[in-house]
Amino acid sequence: QVQLVESGGGLVQAGGSLRLSCAASGIIVSTYRMGWYRQAPGKQREFVAVILSGGYTNYADSVKGRLTISRDNAKNTVYLQMNSLEPEDTALYYCSAHYMFNDYWGQGTQITVSS
Repeated sequence: QVQLVESGGGLVQAGGSLRLSCAASGIIVSTYRMGWYRQAPGKQREFVAVILSGGYTNYADSVKGRLTISRDNAKNTVYLQMNSLEPEDTALYYCSAHYMFNDYWGQGTQITVSS
C-alpha cells in the first residue's frame, strides 16, 4: 500500500520560511517522478515543483528562486524548502508520486501566509 504523508505546514508571516516533508512508504521515491502541487481556496490545483528520478528539477514560474524541491533517498522523503513566502502562497500543498500509469497523492498540508 502506497502512502505519502506530508508535514511541515503551518502559519507563517510574509517573508518567512517553511520546509515541507513528504514521507513515502510503498514506493521508492528515487524511482518516481515526485512533485508538489497546491490548491488555494476557490482555485484549481496547480503545479509547484517536480523532481525526476535522475534528479532534474523544475518549478512553476511563480515560485522559481523561492522554493526548492529535494530528495533524501535514505529517508525515502521529498522536501519542499519554501523561502520568501508571500500571501499568494497560501494553499493546501500536496505531495505526489508518478510512475507510468500510477499516480499517488498525499492528503495535503496547509500553509497560510499572513501579510
